Amino acid sequence: MAAVIKTMLNLEPKLIQGSQGIFDVAIDGEIVFSKYSQGRFPEDSEILDAIKRSMKT
Repeated sequence: MAAVIKTMLNLEPKLIQGSQGIFDVAIDGEIVFSKYSQGRFPEDSEILDAIKRSMKT
């Protein structure tokens, strides 16, 4: 996921190690995807779209 973000959007994501299988994606402190609440990992396109939306505001 980090490589896709860097390649597609020329951004350097910050990876923070979690525990117990937690996988959240946050943009400027706001969680835009949570594996725990969704019960699955995100598709790359979901995260790229969320980042693009946040860049427009």
